[in-house]
Amino acid sequence: MHWKKSIYITTALAAVIIGIRFMGGDRSANTVARAADSGVPVKIAVATLDDIDLSLTVVARTEAWSTVNVRARVSGQLESLGFTPGAKVHKGELLAQIDPLPFKAQIDQARANVASDQAKLDKAQADLQRYAQVLAKGFVSRTDYDTYKANVEVSHASLQGSIAALELARLQLSYVHIVAPFDGVAGLPQVWPGAQVSANATDIVVLNQIEPIRVTFSLPEGSLDAVRQAQAQGSVPIEAQLPGDGSVALQGTLDFIDNTVDPTTGTIVLKGRFENGDDRLTPGQFLQVKLPTRRLNHVVSVPASALQSSDKGDFVFVVGVDGKAHQRYLAAGPGSAGRIIVNKGLQAGERVVTDGQLLLTDGTSVHASDGV
Repeated sequence: MHWKKSIYITTALAAVIIGIRFMGGDRSANTVARAADSGVPVKIAVATLDDIDLSLTVVARTEAWSTVNVRARVSGQLESLGFTPGAKVHKGELLAQIDPLPFKAQIDQARANVASDQAKLDKAQADLQRYAQVLAKGFVSRTDYDTYKANVEVSHASLQGSIAALELARLQLSYVHIVAPFDGVAGLPQVWPGAQVSANATDIVVLNQIEPIRVTFSLPEGSLDAVRQAQAQGSVPIEAQLPGDGSVALQGTLDFIDNTVDPTTGTIVLKGRFENGDDRLTPGQFLQVKLPTRRLNHVVSVPASALQSSDKGDFVFVVGVDGKAHQRYLAAGPGSAGRIIVNKGLQAGERVVTDGQLLLTDGTSVHASDGV
């Protein structure tokens, strides 16, 4: 009897489990059916008709507007440095000084030579004047008179040479003060006080001009024509953005187009000018620049995220009035600012799916999760 009772209990439990699974299966099927009726959740955007500026975006690098290896113009012992490494300096500001004492001594010597030659000239002129008075009386020969006259000319020339030597000594003394040729930023000293420097040979410091600053980049030769067309319309603006910098993009202008395409890379070098008044740019930095090439008027465009690709070509899912997504192939053009131009296959005002395409096939019901 006990085994019959066990069979009854087992049979009853099995019936209960089957009933529960059957009821659960019905609920799951109902849930799927309701989801299918409500449609796949997607994000939708509207195709627009606008004027779009095409642009090129490339990686660029900054470089100093001008760089100078500051050197002394006279030889001597470096007495002092007048700048702080890495700090800004202004045009005419003292950078370094050579010991001036040897040059002051040269000036004193040159002054003495000028005074000596002046005295010789004065004597020669006095002698010439005396001999001129007695020449008419026949007391001296014409030859002697000419000799004294020549002495005056020689003394005068010697005096002019001494004056020139004095001016040169003064000029050499002025060169002991080494000043900045322009506003810029000083690097590390190349020599220190006490060192002997040679004229036009020993580097003292490297000075970089960064206001303004240049941004250098290369473009494929196929893009050169578009840039030249934009340049023909006027100044070409350039936007620059530093990596990881969320602040406002820097504004500059196209300043230079090289005259030769590099045959090994098929690219050409361009340079932009940025005023850099806030010192956000430093020579040697990498950044991203964008420059406009041409404007397309009255073109249809969609967000770039709407465009899909297949072996048959580019397509989008267009949401019709029936609430279903219909796959439509189109002819896509260039992109700009996150949008793709549609040359053929789409009209302004049509709604396209921008997110959720992986769950769609042609004719799938959808509903907009963003309310568009």
